[in-house]
Amino acid sequence: MIELRDLRDEDEGVLFQWRSEPEVDRWMSDADLPSREAHAAWFKALRTDPDMRGWMIVRGDAPMGLLTLTGLNSHHRRASWNWFLGTAEARGRGVGRAAQVLGLDRAFGELGLHKVFAEVMADNDAALKAQSSAGFRREGYLRGHVLKDGQPRDVVLLGILASEWTELREDARRALSDANLIAA
Repeated sequence: MIELRDLRDEDEGVLFQWRSEPEVDRWMSDADLPSREAHAAWFKALRTDPDMRGWMIVRGDAPMGLLTLTGLNSHHRRASWNWFLGTAEARGRGVGRAAQVLGLDRAFGELGLHKVFAEVMADNDAALKAQSSAGFRREGYLRGHVLKDGQPRDVVLLGILASEWTELREDARRALSDANLIAA
């Protein structure tokens, strides 16, 4: 079963390792891989700053990826959504799909958000497909929006509203439960 669990101290090193992997890094909009110190500061903020939340995506006890929401203190009740799978064995096996469903439940249920939005590299077909299947809609296209390895990259803006998730939630959860990816 796929679950989202709160971050633990030992996750900082795992996340730094994943972030160092070319297959993960190539889709990150950060300009460069952060230093170990900068990564540790980011991880600490993710665990302590009330404007941010992060969860490890796990299958059993095995970490598979990370899902974060930032900007939680906005009076607009919206947050920026980011996620990635850090292990090759998690990719293409429903782990990301399950994590998104669980994350949207947290965002709109536990956290009471009105909207979740994301920026995805325009050539990241797998992420665009996964987020579309979770109910995210394309809201915009930003040309040359980020520099990655010194090269301008286009970004697709995606969003989903709480009311949209309410309509999609039951079917999404049932499909994942039937596939033994999440608990019923």
